[in-house]
Amino acid sequence: MAQETQNHTLSVSGWAAYDSSGEIKPYTFKRRENGVNDVTIEVLYCGICHTDLHYAKNEWGITMYPVVPGHEITGVVIKVGCNAGKFKIGDRVGVGCLAASCLKCEFCADSQENYCDQMQFTYNGIFWDGSITYGGYSNVIVAHYRYVVRIPENLPMDSVAPLLCAGITVFSPLKDNGMLGSPGKKMGVVGLGGLGHVAVKFGKAFGHHVTVLSTSPSKETEAKGRLGADDFIVSTNSQQMQAGKRSLDFILDTVSAQHSLGPILELLKVDGTLVTVGAPDQPLELPPFPLIFGKRSVKGSMTGGMRDTQEMMDLCGKHNITCDVEVIAPDTINEAMDRLAKNDVRYRFVIDIAGRISNI
Repeated sequence: MAQETQNHTLSVSGWAAYDSSGEIKPYTFKRRENGVNDVTIEVLYCGICHTDLHYAKNEWGITMYPVVPGHEITGVVIKVGCNAGKFKIGDRVGVGCLAASCLKCEFCADSQENYCDQMQFTYNGIFWDGSITYGGYSNVIVAHYRYVVRIPENLPMDSVAPLLCAGITVFSPLKDNGMLGSPGKKMGVVGLGGLGHVAVKFGKAFGHHVTVLSTSPSKETEAKGRLGADDFIVSTNSQQMQAGKRSLDFILDTVSAQHSLGPILELLKVDGTLVTVGAPDQPLELPPFPLIFGKRSVKGSMTGGMRDTQEMMDLCGKHNITCDVEVIAPDTINEAMDRLAKNDVRYRFVIDIAGRISNI
């Protein structure tokens, strides 16, 4: 990884988890001073991702405490390094999951930094200078310009924040599997949560027939009436699943709980593709016969590189796509975390870091 020597003298106010209780408390810490390749950003909003909850409670066993979560960050540039001239003071920008990568490998050369072996996350990672990265639950963040994107002027800064993680996570597989430039396909979305609701919006904006699959019949009205889905299948209803056999070209599975892919695969046409972006803590069940007898493919996907993230953001500006969010104050982060653990959010919490109105 490239080395950059930085002075960590910039005092920042934020919120951190100090131990595996996961309780978020105020935390004052030091960030590096703005380097030649950096932009310093006043954080306005930061989304709460389920990953934040995992790290706060050390559920993956890799948390370095104290941890300052947050990788769905929107704000305004307040300082620009001499090599970061693509940005200027006052620019509306966003920072997602990535803080650093090697900048030399084939993936970095192709702007797929998220697959670089030396990729480091916005928080709980190790930056080039050896320091631990801290995320967006703070009033200021310093970021290398390569990992910063512009936010279109017409998009509100609060409801655009989750696009930096949830949005790019569902956008990348759509792009990679030919769902951007060829409208009119039959697309399925499994799960109608923080990821799924954005996937439905993308699918409709890109001209596809979208079917939502969910275990909750009560979500049909929301899926069709509010998000514009064309069809809805209750995945526990065998008759509905049978009626939908071989009807879909592409399925995006956003569910993070353990489940079988077999019945879902049966909904694909011959040669169809299912991409899973959820991360269950137990292995998914994958029976071979739906694959063999349908010549179907199962793939995985994660977030996306910086080129795709900017492309996604520009398309969101063009189609006026944002996330459905509930904006909260920093002093209610713990309540939001508790509700998130119970899936009691529609569809994403966003922290009003700067205490401003939500239409900046």
